[in-house]
Amino acid sequence: MIKEACVESIEEAKRAQELGANRIELCSDLANDGLTPSDDLLQKACAELKIPVMVMIRPRAGNFVHTTDEIEAMKTAIDKAKATNAAGVVLGLLTADKRIDESNTRLLAEYAHPLPVTFHKAIDELEDPVEGVRALKQIPGIKRILTSGGQATALEGQETIKQMIREAGEQIIILVAGNVLDSNIIDIQQKTGAKELHGRRIVGDLTENQ
Repeated sequence: MIKEACVESIEEAKRAQELGANRIELCSDLANDGLTPSDDLLQKACAELKIPVMVMIRPRAGNFVHTTDEIEAMKTAIDKAKATNAAGVVLGLLTADKRIDESNTRLLAEYAHPLPVTFHKAIDELEDPVEGVRALKQIPGIKRILTSGGQATALEGQETIKQMIREAGEQIIILVAGNVLDSNIIDIQQKTGAKELHGRRIVGDLTENQ
């Protein structure tokens, strides 16, 4: 089982590593579901951590329909992730009618190469997240999909998550999120069959001892 801890400071990142996280998703502004981290935070995390760092590429809060200028800002953020030897990037783009924005997702996935791309929880806004998996399977470079199965929590979305895992097959890893805690991770893993899980408190409270 791979545990990915979602963090927004170097202190939280180091604490997650100490507590047994296998990988970090590095963000700023988690109150708005995570935005691109600052250059300083990115450099420190990639330099000081021993575990892989996945970098959130999201230029603003709100919806996931992005303008041409925002796409360019995302490219710049991807350049910075590459320059710091990050392990990969995390992004998600939708069309106005809540479908996967396949053209811009393909563009950014190609731009990010050779870094692997995680498509984030924007997929949970789709009417049918399983259809979203089907679309993302057609885009080279998409390695993971972060999801709670279209529901508020992984336990509520477990049936859809299982369908997404079946649809993804061996091609894409379904990274399960949604109130995944150190206290319920085994239960969620058993009910969904997921091999990789993600959460703010997946290895415990990261604010202790700060």
